[in-house]
Amino acid sequence: MKQLAKYAIASAMLGSAMFSSAAMAEQKIGVVNVQGIFQALPQAAEIQNAISMEFKEQVDEVNMLQRDGQLYAEKLQRDAATMSAAEKKELEEKILTVREQLSQKVQPLQQNIQRRQNEERNKILALIKQAIDSVAADNDYDLVLDAPAVVYADESNDLSQKVLDQLSKLN
Repeated sequence: MKQLAKYAIASAMLGSAMFSSAAMAEQKIGVVNVQGIFQALPQAAEIQNAISMEFKEQVDEVNMLQRDGQLYAEKLQRDAATMSAAEKKELEEKILTVREQLSQKVQPLQQNIQRRQNEERNKILALIKQAIDSVAADNDYDLVLDAPAVVYADESNDLSQKVLDQLSKLN
């Protein structure tokens, strides 16, 4: 009796394995290079330019502070032998002030730029996802994977160009 139960369980497992592989063979799987699509979109470059213009004044201010600090440091190094102690101290204080101002401005500026880039990138990625969903539905794909996650894919299942075409229709 125990032997019969073992054979029944083994037969059921073998049958389900065969059924699942047959079901998997019927699935249509596509591949999309999301990063390549993102880089190919003209909106990505436009957004980068817009963000650069948005933060231009703050970036210029930080660059000016860096130049001032560098000039003060070079002057101190170059003229230290001929300066009085008071002049050296004044120049060192200027350098410290510039460094403090830089530390107060650089990190928040970088965080704001990063936040804006992420916001805009997420908007574009949402558009890309909609285009992928549309192309997959139109071509009866059951599953679409990102190209870097796939070891091997048949080029006929690469939907990247179709997605790019779909996105160009939206503009």
